[in-house]
Amino acid sequence: MNFKIKCILLLLTLSGKLFAQSDASSKIILDALSEKFKTNDAVKTDFNITVYNPEIKNKDSQNGVLYLKSNKYKIIFQNQEILSDGKNQWTYLKADNEVQINMVSKDEDALNPAQIFTAYNKGYKTKYNGETKIGTIIYQNIELAPIATKSFFKIKMVINKAKNQIFSLSVFDKNGNIYTYLVKNLVSVKDISDSFFVWDKKKYPNVDLQDLR
Repeated sequence: MNFKIKCILLLLTLSGKLFAQSDASSKIILDALSEKFKTNDAVKTDFNITVYNPEIKNKDSQNGVLYLKSNKYKIIFQNQEILSDGKNQWTYLKADNEVQINMVSKDEDALNPAQIFTAYNKGYKTKYNGETKIGTIIYQNIELAPIATKSFFKIKMVINKAKNQIFSLSVFDKNGNIYTYLVKNLVSVKDISDSFFVWDKKKYPNVDLQDLR
């Protein structure tokens, strides 16, 4: 199963300055979430993405791993890898034995993985929808609506209150699809070289390189 890069990037949209339309409770929660993330040099998270089309009742799911360091990122799926040094983005399509190089998009509608824990509210109205308890764990629910026109109209975040960590995030696009990202774990990682986020053609000498910049 292949997911469009843009769908993957919808996970990573999230800091910044709150707007007047946001309520005080959501501001406190999201500010705390952002501040916790800033204490890490780099992080690694295992996640699951599910794409659901309610019209035809079709659901696809895939596991992935995400590494983040400053404005750099690497996303690993079974059949695809996406990595960026902050300027360039490489998309490695394993089945096609091909890697595509693009410039990192400056389009605000193309959400950047480097912003996963640091852009929750920039350009969004936010609303706190209370707590839910599953077993012994308490979750906080926040809804975000983009102020500017985007390809999606709503994001729902579920935050583990005790850990102050994202548990899940659901993106509702205007075509009716729902993209749900489940964060399985989040750990701080040290001593990751910047070269980890750059395509190394020496390791893949037989991979066809398509430069689309």
